[in-house]
Parts: sequence; C-alpha cells; structure tokens
Amino acid sequence: MPSQCRSGRPLRLTTLLTAFGFVLALSGCGEAPSPPQPETRPVKTTVVEPKPIEDDRKAVGEIRPRQESDIGFQVGGKLVSRAVDVGNSVKAGDLIARLDEQDFQNKLRSAQSDVASAEAVLTEAQATETRQQELLAKGVTPVANYDAAVKNRRSAEAQLEASKAALDLAQDQLGYTQLKADFDGIVTAVAAEPGQVVAAGQTIIKLAKPDQIDAVFNVAEAAFRDRRAGEKPAVVVNLLSSPSIVADGVVREVSPVADPATRTYQVKVSLENPPVAMRFGASVQGRLKAMTAPVIVLPGSALFDQGGKPAVWLFDAASSTVKLTPVDVSRFERDTVVISSGLAKGDVVVTAGVNRLREGQHVRLTEGAGS
Repeated sequence: MPSQCRSGRPLRLTTLLTAFGFVLALSGCGEAPSPPQPETRPVKTTVVEPKPIEDDRKAVGEIRPRQESDIGFQVGGKLVSRAVDVGNSVKAGDLIARLDEQDFQNKLRSAQSDVASAEAVLTEAQATETRQQELLAKGVTPVANYDAAVKNRRSAEAQLEASKAALDLAQDQLGYTQLKADFDGIVTAVAAEPGQVVAAGQTIIKLAKPDQIDAVFNVAEAAFRDRRAGEKPAVVVNLLSSPSIVADGVVREVSPVADPATRTYQVKVSLENPPVAMRFGASVQGRLKAMTAPVIVLPGSALFDQGGKPAVWLFDAASSTVKLTPVDVSRFERDTVVISSGLAKGDVVVTAGVNRLREGQHVRLTEGAGS
C-alpha cells in the first residue's frame, strides 16, 4: 500500500496537467471561424465596340430571262409543223412553225380575181365617161347621163382600191402561216404540237434573249426596313450548286405589291456579264454588297434567357461582379446576334459561362478575355 501511494501522487499530477492542456485546447477551438470566401467563376468577356459589318442577309432565287416573249401566229389554223424544241437557239427570221396554208391560198386567189374584176369594171366606167363627155360637148346627151358616168367611174376606182387592199390582206395572211423569230433567242417553252388547231395569238413557243438575264428573288418585307425608297443596291449572286460561280448585279426592279400567298416582294437583279453556267432556271443565292450602319455584334453564346426575353451579363471591373442587363436583338445570324439597344460603347459583356452566373456573382477573367 505505501508503495502504491507513493506512485499515485505523480499519477494525479500528470492527470491534472493533461486535463489542463485539454481545456486549453478546447478554449482555442471555441474561437469564431473566418467567413467563407465568395465563389469566383471564370468567364470570358468582350468589350462592346459598335462598327459597320457586311450586310450578310441572303435570299434564294432563280435565274430568269429579262425579256421573254410569247410567240404565236397572227391567224388561226391547223399547226402542221414545228421546227424548234425547248433549248434550241434561233436567229431572227428563222422558221419556228407553220400552219396549213390551203385556205389562205384560196383566199388569195379569190382576192386576185376580185382585183381583176374591179379593174375591168373601172376600164368600162372610164370608157363610158369618155363617151358621155364627147356627146355632152356635141349637145346630144343630157348632163345627167354624163354625171352618172362620172359617178360610176369613181365607184369603180373605189372598188378597185378595196379589192387591192383585200389582196394585200390575203397575201399577208398567207405569210402569217409561217411563224418566224423576231429576234435572236433561246426557246424556253413549247405550248403547241403539230396537228393541233390553234387560235390567232395563242402561244406556240416562248422565246428569251440569252444575253440579258435576271436573278429573281422573293424577299420578306423586313429586308426593306432599313432601306431608302428608290435605293438600288449592288448584289452578289452565286450558284447554289457551285458557290464559286459568282456574278455581280444591281437591283433593277422591286415589286410594289406583295404576293398574296407568301406576302413577299419580288426583286429582280440585273446581272453584269453572267457566267455561262448561270442558265435559265438555275437556283442562286443573293447577298447585298453593302455595309450596315455601326451595330453591336455579340457571339450567340453571350445571350441569356431572362423570363423569355434576351439579356446579357455585364462585368463590373471595380467589384469583379456581374449584372444581368436586358437587350433588344435586331436579328440573329448563324453564330452571332446583332444588338439594337441595351448596351453602350465600352460595356464589358460576358460571352462564355453565362448559364452558371447569378446576380452579383464574383467572376475572374480567363486568359484572353476582355478583348
């Protein structure tokens, strides 16, 4: 027992010292913890700088002839032959089609006979007038007989003139049975076949001038919103099937009335020195060859949806935080958007990471940001 008491003193001292150290440790743990640091997200930004850009609004259309005429006979009849098909080139004066001319030859012979008859009547009337004049001079015939002879001679002359006019008409109609090209061109359509009876003025073929072509587009009304009345801008036209084939043109005509079905306006662009590959009916794409007024262009990734309306995050360099700002979008392009209002020159807009941000969020710019 005495030995246990002697060894127990130092044991109690050790226990007290350990307990004291534990209390000191506990008192140190009771200090208030430091506040957590705010979350900082990396973002990319761009500085707003309004500047003109190429007007890259495009439209799809087709190549059409500037002048395309419906060619038909001036008289009706049975079509006996057609010398051309779609795609054929013709020269002025070339035969296109021919009608059965039998009836017109008969009319011509009849007119020729009428002229011969009228000439005979006139010859007789002239002779009668001459005799009556001689008799009147001798006083053996009354004046009334002479006046009647003069009247008959004048009637015969008028009848001869009418017969000659009918003969000219019959000759013309016989010539009209042959349909000839009025100008050099390409046949773009055929509307009648041999054996068919056609009326005067009915379209037989469509003939177009190959050296004058237009690119025709149907354009929405919004495309004219920023354009002055009467303005005829330059246009770059390329083939859809081969974009490297390009031609320059200028707006020649804008329809004043919208199409009732599509509510678009027809725009005709006159092409200058078009390549041979731009054939009639080819599909083409047109783009205005012009610069816009200074506009704000942002990457499409900068837009944020705020209750169904577009907005962007603005970066505040003083506090390194962001603020959501609503904007108005003029139009959407393939990878960019054109902002019409809501931003000013020098604003710093977040262009990447917008969907993870919140109002007042602390951010840091990644390398290359802010450019």
